[in-house]
Amino acid sequence: MSNLRVLITGATGTTGSRVAALARSAGAEVRTASRHNSDVLFDWHAADTWPSALEGCNRVYLVPPPGIDIAPAMMPFIDLARRSGVERLVLLSTSVTPMGSWAAGVVHQALAENGSDDFVVLRPSWFMQNVTGEHHLARMIRDEGRIVTATGEGRVGFVDADDIAAVAVHALVDETTPAVELVLTGPEALSYRRVAEIVGAARGRPVAFESVTPAELAERLAHTYPPPFAQALAQLDALIAAGAEDRVTPDVEHVTGRPPRSFEQFAATAFRPAGGAVIGNAEGN
Repeated sequence: MSNLRVLITGATGTTGSRVAALARSAGAEVRTASRHNSDVLFDWHAADTWPSALEGCNRVYLVPPPGIDIAPAMMPFIDLARRSGVERLVLLSTSVTPMGSWAAGVVHQALAENGSDDFVVLRPSWFMQNVTGEHHLARMIRDEGRIVTATGEGRVGFVDADDIAAVAVHALVDETTPAVELVLTGPEALSYRRVAEIVGAARGRPVAFESVTPAELAERLAHTYPPPFAQALAQLDALIAAGAEDRVTPDVEHVTGRPPRSFEQFAATAFRPAGGAVIGNAEGN
């Protein structure tokens, strides 16, 4: 494994930081890359930062930049990576963006159309870590003691970022790739009503659940995010309400050899009674 040199983009984020640590533990030489607090400066929108980040690396973990129209920034970098000798690319996409759809789904399609088998696309469901750290859901839980969503009784296969990272490292360092596309979920699909119950029990204080319309949610989120992004988040809730994320897959266990962590197991370690979240980050699905 001494010849494996892995570049981790988005290295300070929820998955990137975990992937970097696990890849080092697996014996790979790791170079972290982001706009701050990493081995090298890296910016998706500053092509002059790309060559030094890629130098000598043969595997790359791709964490997309924020936004929807990301292919114009990502595809030139991917082309450069291949020309620079990178043998495998692992793209962090999302369960809600299938190939050819939008955002990372467009990059996914471009990778597939290249005709090469040098990539793996990870499509995780919503992160369990969204209830911790600085995610808007976590702030709502801390500041208001409630979860307000437009998901109704729709369910989500919440997945632990540690499980995502474990799959990503296998995709990066194993001799062969586990699959071209992996949809990553936890062991069960949960409604946000159930999430509120679990988080409330774990932290020792109840968390209320409030269901609103997508329009009402967008108006609420517009106090925190630009209106177009607030609208997009509300639309994702509407998809959940319609059943788009009501699924679980065996992919985590197939790749890692162990079952994914349940939300209750996660919450038991992420919260302490009469306290708040003890882990988390802003990056999430």
